[in-house]
Amino acid sequence: MTDNPDELERLRKIQGGDVRTASRLIRNLEDNLPEAKTAIRQIFPHTGRAHVVGFTGAPGAGKSTLVDAMISVFRKQSKTVGVLAVDPTSPFTGGAILGDRVRMQAHAEDPGVFVRSLATRGALGGLSRAVGDAVHVMDAMGKEIIMVETVGAGQQEVDIINHSHTVIVVLIPGMGDEIQAIKAGMMEIADIFVINKADRDGAGQLENELISMLNMVSEFPGGWRPPIMTIGNLFDAAAFREDVEKLADAVGDHYRCLVETGLLADRLRRKTVMEIHDALHDAILSPILTELTQSGEMDRITKRILQKESDPYTIADEIAGKYARDGKRNRMIN
Repeated sequence: MTDNPDELERLRKIQGGDVRTASRLIRNLEDNLPEAKTAIRQIFPHTGRAHVVGFTGAPGAGKSTLVDAMISVFRKQSKTVGVLAVDPTSPFTGGAILGDRVRMQAHAEDPGVFVRSLATRGALGGLSRAVGDAVHVMDAMGKEIIMVETVGAGQQEVDIINHSHTVIVVLIPGMGDEIQAIKAGMMEIADIFVINKADRDGAGQLENELISMLNMVSEFPGGWRPPIMTIGNLFDAAAFREDVEKLADAVGDHYRCLVETGLLADRLRRKTVMEIHDALHDAILSPILTELTQSGEMDRITKRILQKESDPYTIADEIAGKYARDGKRNRMIN
């Protein structure tokens, strides 16, 4: 724990749910500022209570609409809610193209809801590199449910499993490549399937295909067979609200299953391993890459590879060996 009064005040504000302080910290995390990492060190002991729910699926599947509706359901249950909406990166500003102020306006004045957009900034897997730490910030704020909506990059959305306790895969009829996407990895990560816009032609066929694929699985961890939820027409307000309430109930059922079967501990362990990988990348690899680029060495080794004087694996071994020796020498000096 720090004795720095400014850091203590920031921690106090975040634990008190101060949106401005939390937003500033998340922005600094996106910008990879050193002081942001210091803040996460202070926040981390106060995390681990939230239920993190990931929404993934192809662009246009209606993830944002579902998340918006789920906020209303959870708020009626008196649960506080955080939302991280991961959006494409603007080529001009580096920020999120789709902003949280454009969506989910109905909850903007609700102190029990905090919605924040994150830009992918080139990250693969449909997520921003800052999303894990941003989840910690919302967790420390006391948000009981944190929903993470991926950018919608189709088959590369599987990273969401490293940040969520419950993963919801959203599909819509008539896209043509739904099952192909599932075969590419969605099937393995889904805890709940949602057929959105289920009033469209082809919804029944899609549901039958999902059932057939689930029937091919011999055993489900913890005995949890991913349910297939259908969400109808948004403009049929009463039916839509009822469908979303059933989805929220399924989310709660899944979390209880995780706790009762001990699978929650496994998911937390997997999430922790991923956080260690990310932290090691930032602490070890990123500084090396920065030094290579700024010194001009990256250009020289790139030229060597292009001219077939060497290959990426040999270069990597040379660089790893050099920095390992330098690190050992520095430890001896210190």
